[in-house]
Amino acid sequence: MKLFPLFILLISFLAPYSANAASSDGGNAVENLRQALAKSMPNVKPTKISTTPIAGLYEVIVGPQVVYMDVGARYMIEGDLFDLKSQINISEDAKSTIRLAAIDKLGADKMVVYTPGKVKNTITVVTDVDCPYCRRLHSEIPEYLKNDVQVRYIFMPLKGASDMKKTISVWCSDDRQGALDIAKAGGEIEEKSCDNPIKEHMKVARALGVRGTPAIVLEDGTLLPGYVPVDKLVAELRK
Repeated sequence: MKLFPLFILLISFLAPYSANAASSDGGNAVENLRQALAKSMPNVKPTKISTTPIAGLYEVIVGPQVVYMDVGARYMIEGDLFDLKSQINISEDAKSTIRLAAIDKLGADKMVVYTPGKVKNTITVVTDVDCPYCRRLHSEIPEYLKNDVQVRYIFMPLKGASDMKKTISVWCSDDRQGALDIAKAGGEIEEKSCDNPIKEHMKVARALGVRGTPAIVLEDGTLLPGYVPVDKLVAELRK
């Protein structure tokens, strides 16, 4: 039932454009949409506007969101765009771009990073200190390093104040990796506090679309929700 109004909306604005797809998808269409947005919603600053396989429909990236609009910025659709024939999620490319931008903005200096002697691949893992599958992934860090995979951690403490306190203690430790290794193994670490980026980590995790931990972001921005065994993940990276 929820899809019905969306379907009507889609048909209502795509129909007029299907007859003149060439003009709608011409070189000026993206700029026309950008100008229309500036007039109708001046506070909205799109990061990127792109054409789509559907005549008259444009992909608009605004902050961490991907939406679809007509060239006049009158109609908007929120949600993923799928090619049912190829079974490809067309929106995924845009989301991958958003994820990588959010990670780059945070910066590796604000993460706990495990780096091998030679780096062939890098994964960014959204983790919680206590979650069982996060601990299972962490136990495989030696295998990642052996396979020349750098692991960068973004923290997303999900279990309240005690979880947040433990995460901050890890960050504020003189040896972050050592403290994290102990905490991930279920050991006790010294409680510490300092200026820290953990709340910023949580904002980034939400921008990535993460709802649970662990979540793994690959170098191309692909998000893998949940635990993946190290051998399978390395194989995926080396395809």
